[in-house]
Amino acid sequence: MGSIDAAVLGSEKKSNPGKATILALGKAFPHQLVMQEYLVDGYFKTTKCDDPELKQKLTRLCKTTTVKTRYVVMSEEILKKYPELAIEGGSTVTQRLDICNDAVTEMAVEASRACIKNWGRSISDITHVVYVSSSEARLPGGDLYLAKGLGLSPDTHRVLLYFVGCSGGVAGLRVAKDIAENNPGSRVLLATSETTIIGFKPPSVDRPYDLVGVALFGDGAGAMIIGSDPDPICEKPLFELHTAIQNFLPETEKTIDGRLTEQGINFKLSRELPQIIEDNVENFCKKLIGKAGLAHKNYNQMFWAVHPGGPAILNRIEKRLNLSPEKLSPSRRALMDYGNASSNSIVYVLEYMWEESKKVRNMNEEENEWGLILAFGPGVTFEGIIARNLDV
Repeated sequence: MGSIDAAVLGSEKKSNPGKATILALGKAFPHQLVMQEYLVDGYFKTTKCDDPELKQKLTRLCKTTTVKTRYVVMSEEILKKYPELAIEGGSTVTQRLDICNDAVTEMAVEASRACIKNWGRSISDITHVVYVSSSEARLPGGDLYLAKGLGLSPDTHRVLLYFVGCSGGVAGLRVAKDIAENNPGSRVLLATSETTIIGFKPPSVDRPYDLVGVALFGDGAGAMIIGSDPDPICEKPLFELHTAIQNFLPETEKTIDGRLTEQGINFKLSRELPQIIEDNVENFCKKLIGKAGLAHKNYNQMFWAVHPGGPAILNRIEKRLNLSPEKLSPSRRALMDYGNASSNSIVYVLEYMWEESKKVRNMNEEENEWGLILAFGPGVTFEGIIARNLDV
């Protein structure tokens, strides 16, 4: 394969004028840390289920996910207050939303404060907010409660993205990029926040696919500050966001299916999802790279920040694109440490990528300046951004 045409996009480690950059990252988690090795016994004890076949299936799933630890909002205190959450068939959407609405706001505020601290500028310099969640439903939305919790100016412009699923973090980044590049001097806070309580249910033979979520998904929040033309005195950009695109695959809307019901959100993930992503990811990457104006490509000379939807998805992407194993290391680390945290995950992946970039630089090894940020969500929707590592 060819190499990146640096002449097209420049090779200086300064951001291009007018191009959006990620200026800071932040994250936050609930207090409950779940070790994967203890999850099965705890889950079946909590839900008072003694089905040996379901327990065996969940045990197998927990081993194949590669997840080691996760954070969750669910706790013994919550189940004592709301025991109906662990009972099959009850109308519990009101209770779930009461818990979720408060939890996602608390985590989003904490992640945003961490991000703003890393950024180093005043909170009053934030001009826009993009808020992403698939774990709440209310009017006004979580964007307003985040702004209120942070004490942002009433003049702050807000955008709300609800129920975008696992592609939400990159979708939010695409929207924040557009805002930053079309509003000179703006600084955009992107916050994502998710909890699985909205879909927590006892195991059921009628819903075997629920066990995939039990074995895979985690809770938490993420945040980024995005802006163009960084101030060289007080801002240190991490990544430049060069080109962003979104595509959906026709006739795949049932592949990731979620419905808000009286029992909370019911999710169905088709077994064909990893194959669908494998079959379409290369064409999507070619389209993205082409739109960015890259004359040539060598996937192994680029970095890859990929949403860790699960090991099967990562394995198939690695195989289809013939990537070296280390290329998806940040994604696999995020999956291992936090599970699939939906829209939050891309923040954790980018943070691990930045950490690994620093290690490589300290060892005087060559780094990849250009790369792709990818995520996949309901639709099936592909989100992608050509990015540039400015910290190399």
